[in-house]
Amino acid sequence: MDALVIGAGPAGLMAAEALADAGRKVVVVEAKPSPARKFLMAGKSGLNITHSGPNFGAAFDAPWLAPMLHEFGPAQVQEWCHSLGQDLFTGSSGRVFPVAMKASPLLRAWLGRLAVAGVELRTRWRWTGFAGDDFTFDTPDGHVVVKPAVTVLALGGASWARLGSDAAWVPMLAGRGVAISPFQPANMGFGIGWSPHMARHFGQPVKAAALCLSNGRRERGEFIISSKGLEGGGIYAISRDLRQGATLHLDLMPDLPAEVIRSRLAKGRRGDSISARLRKLGLPPVAIALVQEWGRPLPDDLATLLKALPVPLTGPRPLDEAISSAGGIAQEALTDELQLRALPRIFACGEMLDWEAPTGGYLLTACLATGLWAGRAAAQV
Repeated sequence: MDALVIGAGPAGLMAAEALADAGRKVVVVEAKPSPARKFLMAGKSGLNITHSGPNFGAAFDAPWLAPMLHEFGPAQVQEWCHSLGQDLFTGSSGRVFPVAMKASPLLRAWLGRLAVAGVELRTRWRWTGFAGDDFTFDTPDGHVVVKPAVTVLALGGASWARLGSDAAWVPMLAGRGVAISPFQPANMGFGIGWSPHMARHFGQPVKAAALCLSNGRRERGEFIISSKGLEGGGIYAISRDLRQGATLHLDLMPDLPAEVIRSRLAKGRRGDSISARLRKLGLPPVAIALVQEWGRPLPDDLATLLKALPVPLTGPRPLDEAISSAGGIAQEALTDELQLRALPRIFACGEMLDWEAPTGGYLLTACLATGLWAGRAAAQV
């Protein structure tokens, strides 16, 4: 076999495209019955393919990705989508979406182009380890041993195991001397021990609040009350800080100073309940419920509480519930070309690598960029 790509997600398919463009004969193997399952799932609610905002690279915790993101960043991703016949639009937040709002049309066009380029896709091929320098697989035809000239690994991270990202590759590479940082959840929700009174609010969004962290960071963002805790974009944006130990308070009225809130509260009628006083301030029922849930015993100075309501998080939700994962193959285990130092002629890309970024198109762009980088480098071997 000439060029082998293990994993048919966005990173693996982009590596295959780069290899085929360089004239290599490429075989892509995928453990699942069909390719790019996590990609398709991510696109069900609207495929956010990249982000057009400024300082794109600053969203990543891995400066060493900069050359790859420069080579294939938001502008190049959009050009690539257009080359596959996909029209795009940019939302008010800078997020870029296909007009079709789904991943399936893009994936169909991409797989068609790869097939024309001679890329062969084999599904239900699960990598089981090494036999000397060769790769072993469980396949529909039984146990198979493959000796490729060059290999690109694109096996994903450790979240959404049912879609293929199960990190089963970790002991195989660690056993060959590849340094791997432990996986942790990223872009995930956080647990809350709710009282029974909160059940009627499950599924409701909290809007127009500011999320204030003990490390000084302050973000405006919407999040969702769920039976397990808090989730949604506002929480995901600060999930790394929370995972690293920052505590969280909510400013439920971020556009008003405390003095104005106190003044408005003082104008209320004597004998009004706390809920009535908060309702007259304009707080929605879900925000009032949070004050009642977390603020007791309620202080006389409600304004201070509304500006800094403590959030009693119990910790991040489990790794397999996370949108993405932090950790993976450590930078020091890789050359600048994403070749494994311990395993010559084997490259790695995508969420296998130790980097972290927020949602909003950053994750997909980095998977595509590292796949392209690894594929181009592997083509030269």
